[in-house]
Amino acid sequence: MPPPAFQLEISDLAVRRGPRLLFEGLGFRLAGGEILHLQGANGAGKTSLLETLAGLRRAAAGQMRGLPEDGGLHWLGHRNALNLSLSVLENLEFWCGLNGAAATACPPALERVGLWKLRHRLVRTLSAGQKRRAALARLLAARRPLWLLDEPLDGLDRQGLELFAQLLGEHAAAGGGAVVTSHQPLPAGLAGVRVLVLEA
Repeated sequence: MPPPAFQLEISDLAVRRGPRLLFEGLGFRLAGGEILHLQGANGAGKTSLLETLAGLRRAAAGQMRGLPEDGGLHWLGHRNALNLSLSVLENLEFWCGLNGAAATACPPALERVGLWKLRHRLVRTLSAGQKRRAALARLLAARRPLWLLDEPLDGLDRQGLELFAQLLGEHAAAGGGAVVTSHQPLPAGLAGVRVLVLEA
């Protein structure tokens, strides 16, 4: 089943980190099928914006309308959120159990990201790119309409970048949306990409 269509509308948003105002007056819209490439210098507030959209940080001001209901988004931070002492499969099974997804979704997800043969390897023994692929597998284990991805290209080789482009393109084609931070350009050929630059 494709993720349901949605329309996210952000208006007059302000976000602080401690006493520091990162940005204010921010507004944008994101509909299903669209990808927002969030750019800006270090410290401009890209990660903080994603955290705010994910409900992990409270906005200082502004409105956020149309965010998917509970369980309607995927948050993928740049640290991958993997337990280094567990295997690849155990990590994904844990995540599925935590979020109400069926464990039967794990094998095809790991197969798609090229890690099925490494499913019993401890995560601590994986390369940076393999760890990133293990984190990306969470996106496939359960369909959710909105992806919030913080520097998802980090650590990926050419094949990993091609895989990411395929996954993101398929998600958008199925009606999903994504907000993606990246210091490097997103893979070429992705449809529905818009750029939003945060000024420090």
